[in-house]
Amino acid sequence: MKISLVQMNAQGNKEANISQAVGLIEDVVANDRPDLIILPEYFAFLKAPGSAMRSSGEFFPDGETYKTLSALARKLGITLHSGSMVERDGDRYYNTTVVFDPAGQEIARYRKMHLFDVDIPGEVYYKESDNVSGGREVVTYKVGDVTVGCAICYDLRFPELFRALRDKGAQIIVLPTAFELMTGKDHWEVLVRARAIETQTYFAAIGQTMSHDDGKNWCWGHSMVVNPWGAVIAQCRDGISTVQARLDMPYLEKVRRSIPVHNHHVLG
Repeated sequence: MKISLVQMNAQGNKEANISQAVGLIEDVVANDRPDLIILPEYFAFLKAPGSAMRSSGEFFPDGETYKTLSALARKLGITLHSGSMVERDGDRYYNTTVVFDPAGQEIARYRKMHLFDVDIPGEVYYKESDNVSGGREVVTYKVGDVTVGCAICYDLRFPELFRALRDKGAQIIVLPTAFELMTGKDHWEVLVRARAIETQTYFAAIGQTMSHDDGKNWCWGHSMVVNPWGAVIAQCRDGISTVQARLDMPYLEKVRRSIPVHNHHVLG
């Protein structure tokens, strides 16, 4: 199986972001013909404050971004994992992944479960829950015979979600992110490799890169694919870029037979 990661530098111009994503996807398909293409978190719009993010929200399946990616997946005959975008559902908003099959049909929708809320008096206040609601469903989908699990950004710090994805049969786990620079430099690779080792899955972690909000915020980038043994097998260069990886599913089964942790859980 062949996958492609699309690392972006989304800003506060939705039309420009979508156009950039479409162009990068078309280039990847022309050059590499992958089975699965993955975008980062908030690929269509990334700008503070939360009210601006909510203004970019769409009702699915009627929104501009949704329709554009559905049509693109159908046109190119690809499975497209749309990172995440702001979904509007009634008076609620969600940070949501939508996956389209080669016919342009939605085959998965995952709403980010874990929301980053921090309040340190006199230092920092940020509550993602002020802007979006959390999801509750553990979501997987199929690309051919391969099962893919969904997560988003801050979910990375909660191994119980990834255990649940493995329990649902995940062989690949996809994590679109906008991981911040300061935490990224110390925690990104450590956590991504740990989740791959724990679940014995191929782990594809796709990030936003460089600065946002006129240089006020920076994302770490370093999008990567890690194999079930915990080795990094592909990584994006700095800046807007793409990277491809071939996933050896017989190797995954070999790792699982060698250290059968899935059969040895005592708790839960």
